Amino acid sequence: MDRRNFLAAASTAGLAVAFGGFGRLAEAAEIKGSIDKLRAIGYGELVPTAAKNTGEMVLALPRGFEYNVLGKTGDKMSDGRLTPNEHDGMAAFMSGSELRLVRNHEINDDVPKDGVAIGTANHYDDKAGGGTTTLIINPRTRLIERDFVSLSGTLNNCAGGPTPWGTWVTCEETTHGLTKYMDEEDEVGGFAKPHGYCFEVQASANNTLPPVALTAMGRFSHEAIAVDPRSGIVYLTEDAKPFCGFYRFIPNRRNRLAEGGVLQMLAIHKKPSYNTQFGQTTGTRFDARWVTIDDPNTIKSDTDEQAVFKQGARKGGTHFNKLEGCWSSPDGKIYFVSSSGGDAGGGQVWLYEPTAKDKGRLTLLFESPDRELLDMPDNICLEPGTGHLYLCEDSDYPGLSGRGDNFVRILTPNGKIADFARNILEGYEETEFAGATFSPDGTTLFFNIQTPGITVAVWGDFKNFKS
Repeated sequence: MDRRNFLAAASTAGLAVAFGGFGRLAEAAEIKGSIDKLRAIGYGELVPTAAKNTGEMVLALPRGFEYNVLGKTGDKMSDGRLTPNEHDGMAAFMSGSELRLVRNHEINDDVPKDGVAIGTANHYDDKAGGGTTTLIINPRTRLIERDFVSLSGTLNNCAGGPTPWGTWVTCEETTHGLTKYMDEEDEVGGFAKPHGYCFEVQASANNTLPPVALTAMGRFSHEAIAVDPRSGIVYLTEDAKPFCGFYRFIPNRRNRLAEGGVLQMLAIHKKPSYNTQFGQTTGTRFDARWVTIDDPNTIKSDTDEQAVFKQGARKGGTHFNKLEGCWSSPDGKIYFVSSSGGDAGGGQVWLYEPTAKDKGRLTLLFESPDRELLDMPDNICLEPGTGHLYLCEDSDYPGLSGRGDNFVRILTPNGKIADFARNILEGYEETEFAGATFSPDGTTLFFNIQTPGITVAVWGDFKNFKS
């Protein structure tokens, strides 16, 4: 029974349930009171709002905020191809005087039919239909000036992350490759090349460049990356079942990811193979170390998406549950989320801080005590200059007791949650938000609704936040 139904049943039961009923009602009231203490006012109540440029009802936003709808699936792009579907991770860049978005498309099957965007020059795998598109945005009108395919022939491009040197690292959330095999009830694999890699996309490029698989960064179900701008070390999340790891990649040469490096998995000191999913307390800190992955590009990944994780686990690597978004701060703090971690299954927000060359501190910043407050965060981003962490919910999984709707939430530095946006697109209310990213000047927040595939640009008085 979900919380709404439980509260309704408890409030109408009356004296018929005697002391047991009063106990349950008191427990529900106590939980609700605890949740209320974790809510921030933010920007106020969310109200259904029409898109400024199209009039479509896509979002409920705080009063005073506006948005445009951009880059919908099927829209014809400047390169003559159609915008692909499955909008996912994304980041904003300034390239000269141009504001650019590089956007993932989490397409997990063959190349679409002629006329659909992905499947163009410099294709990595002619049997794979994923990739990225680049959108050049007018910063004044917040509308597209030009858009085109910027990476082609990859698979399941889920999240990724921006680098300080002006590139987008896009991540494949799969390890399917050349081998065909039965995965549960489905036949998978049979591609022309192996998958499960990260690829680097130049934000300044005006067409597709030859794709290079960053094999030293590991072949696993990648989700997101974040770069420590001080050291150039890349941190990576893994989205796999039943367990996954949190990794770092130390490049042989700073800013040159294709030249190789060392992949390592986080391990909690004196707690080998520690499971972080349950029994954690917000604010708990752990001393962390790193164990090296000996074979990051193992052929075993072709049929076992946990082949890399198992290497780290055997050395005591820490077990997480469904790691998703990852973002870095200017001072090198690394934020990442476990989408379904925690006793309530609503998600955890973690912080990793390097303290020495091979040591660090891991802190559980927030664990959702109730899925009404926060439900399965996925992509994340930091608002420039504020410490506010924007969380895109992905709560559309049958049987996992989610709410059936999705929000963009804000986690404040003092550990409270505020609502920023709700998906009200008719017929698609349960589909996920993805790709949250601010323009470098902090005036516009971009994010996606993955299905049917819509990018939005939101603006307003971001300085008027109330805790």
